Amino acid sequence: MSAPAPELTPAPLLNVQGLCKSYGNRNGALLDGLELQLAAGEYVAIMGESGAGKSTLLNLIAGLDRPDSGSVLFNGRDLARLDDDERTRLRRAHMGFVFQAFHVLPYLTVLQNVTLPLDLLHVPAAQREPRALRCLERCGILELARRYPRELSGGELQRIAIARALVHEPRLVLADEPTGNLDARAAAQILQLLREQLHSTGAGAILITHSTAAASSADRILRLASGRLAARPQVSAASHP
Repeated sequence: MSAPAPELTPAPLLNVQGLCKSYGNRNGALLDGLELQLAAGEYVAIMGESGAGKSTLLNLIAGLDRPDSGSVLFNGRDLARLDDDERTRLRRAHMGFVFQAFHVLPYLTVLQNVTLPLDLLHVPAAQREPRALRCLERCGILELARRYPRELSGGELQRIAIARALVHEPRLVLADEPTGNLDARAAAQILQLLREQLHSTGAGAILITHSTAAASSADRILRLASGRLAARPQVSAASHP
């Protein structure tokens, strides 16, 4: 009787290996041999001091910048081997972004803001509005669909940003300080919504934050210091998001 075949470990959604990046006259590298693996469906928070390189890391993961050395493999594809147009298409199709400053377009309605990623992906016109409306409903803001951003609160604007990031069903969501402009109550609601939506779609996610309360919403917490990532032992949710 033959022995059972060994179980294969699934390849990570994101595999960052030996990443190095420095800028100008900095003393030493901003990122120095950084390693990161993210599984499909995993939600990771990255903390660190200002200037530690958190936003630089997100830019490298998104293919918006190139490392000095090392590699970023997304779904098995090495971003360094793609040209600018290929990286742009990959971002549009497979990544979603949530920012501290919301970045919703003030001259578009809520619905138009959320359909924008579908427009860029040339989703058939008849499918765009129904998909966007379903996403707005999941995010609890369906009633705001025809309103304009200037009429809305910060918490509502961030819900729009989450809906826009998820409407095209990305494989990876990158969130850069998404609760930084919100009060504690709104921040807690946004983090709960983000986690629920990630769970429902199966997307992997990286959250960049200074807040221990925000980080505590993640499956795993890492700290960026001296150019590398290390597991953070334990985080209290007592601090303000």
